[in-house]
Amino acid sequence: MTQSKPTTTETTLPDLIAQLAPPPVPEAISLWPQTPLAKSLLLMALFLVLALAALAYRRYRASAYRRAALRELDTVADDPAQIAELLRRTALVAYPRDQVAGLTGSVWLDFLNHHYPGNAFTGAVGETLLQGAYRTCPPLPALTSAARNWIRHHVQAPPPPIKSPEQQSANAEKTL
Repeated sequence: MTQSKPTTTETTLPDLIAQLAPPPVPEAISLWPQTPLAKSLLLMALFLVLALAALAYRRYRASAYRRAALRELDTVADDPAQIAELLRRTALVAYPRDQVAGLTGSVWLDFLNHHYPGNAFTGAVGETLLQGAYRTCPPLPALTSAARNWIRHHVQAPPPPIKSPEQQSANAEKTL
């Protein structure tokens, strides 16, 4: 058996493959939406994300006093006098001064319990809070826990409505 060599007139498979032209490269597909509806939906989604981010930032900034109070609460080491002062200062930040500044005794404890989902400042905890500001009391971990929960979960007062110049002048005339 003898193998014959291909003649120059014969074409082989590798020769045919070499003659093939490369396929055309398709156009790059844009990742940008093509239809006006898709563009408007993308724009609305972007505005929604920005609005949610702004809302989260406002909420974060509005609760800065809570974070500062909780950091300070970690340093007071269950001292009832310092906890009483810290709760008073926190309440003065969160509520109008005329609502908080004059509260003492059981009225102060009622205020704390009313603006918080619970009655943590009753019994021994409340008495320790009231007496701790005026005399030496033993440390009470339950008071620290109640103060921490109140700082975290109290309901902040809404800001007072902005009065128009006409309303301000009417109020000024009433006081005269």
